[in-house]
Amino acid sequence: MYVGLSDADLAPRIADGDREAEAELCRRMSPRIRLYALRHLRSSSAADDLVQQVLLKVLESLRSARLREANKLAHFVLGTCRMTVLDLRRSAQRQEELLAIFGGDLVPEAPPMPKLDDRQLALCVQRLKERERSVVVMTFYDEHTAAETAGALGISEANVRVIRHRALQLLRACMGAVA
Repeated sequence: MYVGLSDADLAPRIADGDREAEAELCRRMSPRIRLYALRHLRSSSAADDLVQQVLLKVLESLRSARLREANKLAHFVLGTCRMTVLDLRRSAQRQEELLAIFGGDLVPEAPPMPKLDDRQLALCVQRLKERERSVVVMTFYDEHTAAETAGALGISEANVRVIRHRALQLLRACMGAVA
């Protein structure tokens, strides 16, 4: 229905509340805005966000009849793209500056780690059943994944996770840790 109309013809219709004209404008302008965003933001998700932000701003302006020259609608959209990208960059720069100034205050200092009794841990590991000990050693010492551990021991990955969970509970209890 609106395919033959120019962009300038859509603007007054949008100001009159024509939702189909709005949809047509979005259909026409979205690819242009996305291309601009990809070129300047270099991120697909950021481009999608910019398309939404720009279209919202443009539609709000058109609904309130703030566009003086309807024949310059494409230029208005491009200018809105530019200003929105500049606002995003200013905001990101300001966040970085604030983080550099106050970032140290935002991250609390970690409490000191309690001293681990190596001998007690060795005794606790020795008290584990052979399969539990194998799973714990392969997971935390050899840094094997659950799949690798399961393959080496001939059991399922789910079983490895259950054995590891139970073994860690036993180790915490043996070490006197509060979990």
